[in-house]
Amino acid sequence: MKILVPVKRVVDFNVKVRVKPDGSGVDLDNVKMAMNPFDEIAVEEALRLKEAGQAEEIVVVSIGPAAAIDTIRTALAMGADRGILVRADQPVEPLGVAKALKAVVAKEEPTLVILGKQAIDDDCNQTGQMLAALLGWPQGTFASKVVIDGETVTVTREIDGGLETVRLTLPAVVTTDLRLNEPRYASLPNIMRSKKKPVDETTAEELGVDLAPRLQVLKVEAPPARGGGVRVASPAELVDKLKNEAGVL
Repeated sequence: MKILVPVKRVVDFNVKVRVKPDGSGVDLDNVKMAMNPFDEIAVEEALRLKEAGQAEEIVVVSIGPAAAIDTIRTALAMGADRGILVRADQPVEPLGVAKALKAVVAKEEPTLVILGKQAIDDDCNQTGQMLAALLGWPQGTFASKVVIDGETVTVTREIDGGLETVRLTLPAVVTTDLRLNEPRYASLPNIMRSKKKPVDETTAEELGVDLAPRLQVLKVEAPPARGGGVRVASPAELVDKLKNEAGVL
């Protein structure tokens, strides 16, 4: 079985982002970038499936600028076998990513696609669902457990009311949640070996995909500064403030 793992290059989750003075977006100059944390979990799950003898090859793919190859190399250092970079120098929306991934899936013919449930930069939580719809494949989103049994995959999903278990017929698309696993760190020998692993490069034009944006960002604002707390004299006063001032009760 071949597993395809899409990975995205995003601002490192430890970095406090700054909004551009004109409000047109986030300032990325001299900002540390890293692999999207949910995609790290997806890579780790693919590696565990391979180590369990349920997969033969893990292919990672990223849609983004030339610098996204560093994100691919991180996945290769973790243990993935090879990478694919789809060059896109402009921001790509979830639908464009899903279309590009569909073209890659048609070429690579994986049995399973595992990707993070959302990216921490736009928080869209759309790509996995759109990809499954475009492919006509079953999907298991927000996975906290993945078990492959022959031609099916059982996914335990995290939902508002608790957990839901679904059984999907392969091929399928699975998106990962935080509690699925703990991603490993790449060892120094694996980092060195990853530099020799193959990374193919292509473009959206070569894949026959239109990545033209369909959304327009009107304005980006930083969240308001958090106000100071207040002391209350009694539980009744606290309930009153939560109900009448905060409006949360």
